[in-house]
Amino acid sequence: MAIMSTNMIGLIFANLHDSTIPDLTKMRTMGSVPYGARFRLIDFPLSNMVNSGITSVGVITKGNYQSLLDHLGSGDEWDLSRKTGGLQILPPYGNDRRRGLYRGRMEALQSVKRYIESNNAEYVLMSDCNVIVNMDYNHILEYHIEKGADITIVYGHGNYNATQMLTKTAFGVDSDGRINDVLINPEKEGAFNTSMNMYIVGREFLLDLITETASRNLYDFDVDVVQHKHNEFKIYGYRYNGYYEQIDGILSFFSANMALMNYDRRKVLFPRRRPIYTKVRDDAPAKYGLESEVNNSLVADGCVIEGKVENCVLFRGAKVGKGAIINNCILMQDTIIGDKCELNYVISDKNVNVGGYRSLFGTADYPVFVAKGSNV
Repeated sequence: MAIMSTNMIGLIFANLHDSTIPDLTKMRTMGSVPYGARFRLIDFPLSNMVNSGITSVGVITKGNYQSLLDHLGSGDEWDLSRKTGGLQILPPYGNDRRRGLYRGRMEALQSVKRYIESNNAEYVLMSDCNVIVNMDYNHILEYHIEKGADITIVYGHGNYNATQMLTKTAFGVDSDGRINDVLINPEKEGAFNTSMNMYIVGREFLLDLITETASRNLYDFDVDVVQHKHNEFKIYGYRYNGYYEQIDGILSFFSANMALMNYDRRKVLFPRRRPIYTKVRDDAPAKYGLESEVNNSLVADGCVIEGKVENCVLFRGAKVGKGAIINNCILMQDTIIGDKCELNYVISDKNVNVGGYRSLFGTADYPVFVAKGSNV
């Protein structure tokens, strides 16, 4: 059954999960966290929606969203600069500003109720920005309709330790795919079905849900709806078996970037038929000095490399000085590494300046983080 997702609107939550990586979200949203030498995390759900035929997307903000606005612009890079539908940035306040900023997903939905009401699409796709995946949402919509579900939740399956599970929602699923048990941030370890924070809901059902939860002062979707109502509502799980990365801390952010050194994973995330779009920055090609040496690294345009770089991700405009040795590092946009520096397991945010003859060493379990705009 072929279904076009023009019958579905998209909602992207740009700020949920900010607290899991406070170093990177101190001055930006989760959605605008840089990834993979040239992308932002919001590029993945937004591109997936566009590639699935969704032409109306609302981005729900909360705080620190200046860089997000700068990145998204009018939505032209995603072909969402349209007179009808297109990309809309939805502010964190609803009709009643006295409530202040929303506390959870349901309160965020309450604040954008008018946007949902104004669209005639039959279904709503909701997604957070902390999952890196290339996915066709039409398959999930087909599954949702086939099951006659009220809510369909996309989940993955894997082995997790107790610390990882403190940031996840885990599900029990019966033989028909219906969710029959829900654990919120369980202090356990082992094999679990865990939410990928992607949901499909009927628009009218969602509007009724928003009205009910608002009248009961409920604000948490996972707790107040999925956990407490899974016996009342038809909530189904759609298991995704493909490759994805879920960002729930600085270590998972580091490993997700390092995973791009694997060609097969890059091929799955960035297939030609389903590109991931991002804001274009017109830089010159990367420049390599005569004494430079680069191995197993991702190097964006605008970089200037005169030292040795191995197993690294270099964002646009990063510079590595003469005689510098950089291993297992993530250097974000316009980072400057001076001559004769040695860096190993370092994450530098944007516009960091590391002077000459400096040494910074972390480990795979504890990478060193250098804040945005720092001088070392």
